[in-house]
Amino acid sequence: MIFQRIFGKKVEKETFLIVGLGNPGREYRLNRHNIGFRAVDRLAQAWGITLGNVRNKALIGQGQLGGVRVILAKPQTFMNLSGQSVASLLRFYKIPPEKVLVIYDDLDLPLGTLRLRQNGGSAGHKGMTSIIEQLGFDDFPRLRLGIGRPSGRIPVEDYVLQNLTEKEEELLSSLLDRSAEAAEVFIKNGMNATMTQFNGSLL
Repeated sequence: MIFQRIFGKKVEKETFLIVGLGNPGREYRLNRHNIGFRAVDRLAQAWGITLGNVRNKALIGQGQLGGVRVILAKPQTFMNLSGQSVASLLRFYKIPPEKVLVIYDDLDLPLGTLRLRQNGGSAGHKGMTSIIEQLGFDDFPRLRLGIGRPSGRIPVEDYVLQNLTEKEEELLSSLLDRSAEAAEVFIKNGMNATMTQFNGSLL
């Protein structure tokens, strides 16, 4: 009922939306906070999708995966306003929330770790807070990619906008491959099967 009230009754049953969160601009490209963008880039490469169009305040690309239409999106609103783009995309394409996967960085997970959840709050992540506020609910799948917490007295706000070290980049590459596998299983087999297969697994 929530979905029908917000998005209308017409639903595109065979379309999935995969959204990666980050900040646009070259200066942010390799930041910890941009792992969601990089995960979508890895998906685009793996699935042969070109991210070349701007719609609903997002850089998007479309393709097919096993006969299913897939839309990849990188909101261009900057992280704290991600919900403006995500909510607009859901309405435009008439995609039900259970066929959306939001990928983003998570301070509470060690680098190299991924976790999937069916729903839940933002845990203080401002991009997720914006999405939940704009949608009016938090019942949609998400894929969290660990970046770990800063050591010492580095403020979190500064830490997430730092680039990863060379050693961390090596680990990240494997994590992005793993996240691409998880996204594909999500589309083909659903969220429960994906959580069973990937949650708790190690690189």
